[in-house]
Amino acid sequence: MKKSIAFLLIVLATLSASAQDRSKWANEMLDAKHKMLIEEVGLTPTQQEQFMPLYEAMEREIYTTNRDARSLAASVEKKKAPSDSEYAQAAEALSRIKVREGEIEAKYFEKFSKILSKRQLFLLKQAENKFTRKMLKGRKK
Repeated sequence: MKKSIAFLLIVLATLSASAQDRSKWANEMLDAKHKMLIEEVGLTPTQQEQFMPLYEAMEREIYTTNRDARSLAASVEKKKAPSDSEYAQAAEALSRIKVREGEIEAKYFEKFSKILSKRQLFLLKQAENKFTRKMLKGRKK
């Protein structure tokens, strides 16, 4: 799942379309991902009501973590003569992204496990990976 979210963020950052077009595209991709997860995991309507807001909150938290680290790195890149301390802060923020994503996923996994069966938790990870592969395959074309 980290790969799929990271991939979506990279794609969003590299699109040259207007901000409105990017937002529309991002929303369409997230909707497609959510529909795929619902189908692949086999969520009941009750599970959907409980699970999807949590899943979306997790995605927002991961997105914010990535955005903040990238923003810090971009501000250092723009400076004419960044200090070693600024370089160190940016490098640490970028290096900790994966750790922070893992912490966020672990926190939400516990919440998901109260809604989803063990099988559905497994299928969730499979569906996230499938979505990432599908996105990457589409990107190659």
